Amino acid sequence: MQEPSGSDGGAGPRVVVLTRVYPNAAQPTFGVFVQERMARVARHLPLVVVAPVPWFPGEGLIRYWRPWFRPRVPRHEQREGIDIQHPRFLCIPGVGKSLDGLFQALGVLPTLRRLRRAGQLDLIDAHFVYPDGVAAWLAARWLGCPYTITLRGTILRISRTRLARYQARRALRGAARVFSVSDSLRQVALAMEPDRVPVEVVPNGINLDLFYPEDRRACRQALGIPADARVLITVGTLNERKGFHRVIEQLPQMLQEQPDLYYLAVGGGSPDGNDERRLRALAEKKGVADRVVFTGPVPPERLRYCYSAADLFVLPTRFEGWANVFLEAFACGLPTVATDVGGNREVVSSDTLGRLVPFGDGPALRRAILDALSREWDHAAILAYARRNSWAERIPVLVARLQQAATSRSARPTHPRCRG
Repeated sequence: MQEPSGSDGGAGPRVVVLTRVYPNAAQPTFGVFVQERMARVARHLPLVVVAPVPWFPGEGLIRYWRPWFRPRVPRHEQREGIDIQHPRFLCIPGVGKSLDGLFQALGVLPTLRRLRRAGQLDLIDAHFVYPDGVAAWLAARWLGCPYTITLRGTILRISRTRLARYQARRALRGAARVFSVSDSLRQVALAMEPDRVPVEVVPNGINLDLFYPEDRRACRQALGIPADARVLITVGTLNERKGFHRVIEQLPQMLQEQPDLYYLAVGGGSPDGNDERRLRALAEKKGVADRVVFTGPVPPERLRYCYSAADLFVLPTRFEGWANVFLEAFACGLPTVATDVGGNREVVSSDTLGRLVPFGDGPALRRAILDALSREWDHAAILAYARRNSWAERIPVLVARLQQAATSRSARPTHPRCRG
């Protein structure tokens, strides 16, 4: 088997990014936020991505009645000049979830061992504490290398689950570095494992080459929306957590005050499912089907045309760590209405950017949207805020910390034969 090559990157420790959530040929928008971050690191450090794919015998039969279920992902591909490996690991839906970390570690071990022997692995950089961080902890011990963990939104759920919490604590304790995309996630981690080294917040940034305002009239024409309409937009995977249904539920009453209102629902399904059919049925039930435009999944390079067609970005989400969609909307000049959960207050950090409302309060969401639509916003200030949060401000810090972590002796092999 030909050994995969990493990014050119330049001199420095060789980093292997370990994450289940990364774009692939079958799911090109899956985990774009991880790709945006690490593709920029790859310009400074040699880097390979190992993105394991859940698998179990006979899973292809499920696709006959659930076509979106675990689409077929190639074993190896390249994206933005980075080699990406997709080893399989045993994962039966709804069964033995407390073993996902172990099974993922066993699934990726042969790939990591090959990379180690080829001189392409000095540091494992895991994204999400469970199961990826747990898999990194186990694999790093077996191979005798350090690892880092980047905390993202799932840590809140993990912190409430006893077995997963125990494994996550062990993984956090052994990591050479722990990063968090928001302070709210950092606080969750410190409550779980207060005695480990400090967790450093390194937020996500925005790609200003992809996100900037386009001509509103032309964008609306392309989407079939009247030029003089008032337009809301939500961007995300079509699942319950993102809250598309919470906007649709409020549309009938909002239309009484804003009769020219339209709602852009931008996104597609995810490995957790696709709620588009249910959302369309809800819009029909509420009598607003003609005012909800479902675009389906939109590639990142086309998203700015959707944002630019709108007046207001809305994200009534149940939880977020650090939602990149806020910065994308700001970079296109849009103010925001969102729920006051997770790290949302850290991104929507000023009244000049938008409004935050309590989660689950439909009337408050409706009032905030209507108020935002009637207000004159300082779009220049919103654009300036986005520019201050570009990736150029984030990556140098992250690269420096990864270089320091690669020299750590925090991860030791459990047996001499386990070295790469």
